[in-house]
Amino acid sequence: MATEIVMPKLGLTMTEGLINRWLVKEGDTVAAGDPVLEISSEKLTSDVEAPTAGVILKIVKGEGDTVPCKQVIAWVGQEGETVPDTESTEPEPVLTVGESSSSPNETETVKAAPAAAVKHESGRIFITPLARKIAEERGLDISYIKGTGGNGRITRRDVEAFDPASVPAAQPAAVQTAAPVSAVYGAGLTGMRKVIAERMMNSLQTSAQLTLHRKADVTFLMVFRKDIQSKVKEPLENGEIGITTLLTKAVTKALQDHPEVNAWYANGQYQVQSEIHIGIATALSDGLVVPVIRNADKRTLSDLGRTIKEQAAQARKGTLDASLYSGSTFSITSLGAQGIEYFTPILNTPEVAILGVGAIQKALTLDEEGQVVEKQYLPLSLSIDHQVLDGAPAAEFLGTIVSYLEDAYSLMF
Repeated sequence: MATEIVMPKLGLTMTEGLINRWLVKEGDTVAAGDPVLEISSEKLTSDVEAPTAGVILKIVKGEGDTVPCKQVIAWVGQEGETVPDTESTEPEPVLTVGESSSSPNETETVKAAPAAAVKHESGRIFITPLARKIAEERGLDISYIKGTGGNGRITRRDVEAFDPASVPAAQPAAVQTAAPVSAVYGAGLTGMRKVIAERMMNSLQTSAQLTLHRKADVTFLMVFRKDIQSKVKEPLENGEIGITTLLTKAVTKALQDHPEVNAWYANGQYQVQSEIHIGIATALSDGLVVPVIRNADKRTLSDLGRTIKEQAAQARKGTLDASLYSGSTFSITSLGAQGIEYFTPILNTPEVAILGVGAIQKALTLDEEGQVVEKQYLPLSLSIDHQVLDGAPAAEFLGTIVSYLEDAYSLMF
């Protein structure tokens, strides 16, 4: 019996995936575990493997198609084997105004009026780029469309299932000004680059981003690191006291002191998260991913450093478990290796804050006795969603991070 190849669900919030390219064609022979196509979700690009050995009997969905999770995209089996009716796996067609589900021989009946749609009055509206494009092409007001995707996100199927007749007569059903085709996020891009473009533009379009800059005096922290290295017999090869590890520890402690920053703002709802999961932005040769360190506040420095190093390595190899790309409550991104001092990091929505880290700067200054001394400063850039966080509390949070970095011993506990 032929075996189906389906669009996988790579994360808790993934509802659909984009087929970037097929690595095989109909009639090709594959072994179990062979990659057969490349897909993109909102979080990452991944290969889909053949579930069993055999021949690719039929490819149901082509390159560029966006397919709901768990829907059949191809069949694999023995040569000459019959493929099940793929039409049965498709979503039921949505009737548009004026259409009838009755056959020509059946007596027409009067349709009941559709239930009135409820307008989304306030807050952000989460919608996938493809769904937004379809809505704009059809002249639909997305504030009336109810999302069924992760975090209430509006998907393609939600738009296609929406009945414009359900909009109350007193309200306009069409978008006032349709965006030009050139404004479609990620237009002309493919694969991971397209996904990144869509996420960055969605972030900027759905949040009020403000960035605060401040530097931390890490002179003693750098001395502290060297002192530990000289006294520990075992070589510290897993980033146990690396700058990223120490900074992540400082961030987790600051988030405990300022829980309002460890939060999500999605679908008009602001939710403080009880667990602290830190996303560490990791550069790849063809883009950027954000592996998530689960329960970072409960880890020791050695465990934290080892986990950061291992997950970054797996992400670069493409072997990191897909579940570890989602669920972060706060993110850290660094351009220090590139010599950048300050920059403006873009929010990893639905998070309400992200910390950018620059390259350590050396400067001559006067100590308390008026003597010239050299100090080292770490530039920090905190971007927040000003819809839910004001500048003053955000500045206090950034100041708390600086305080922990300047009190190195506090990071040991």
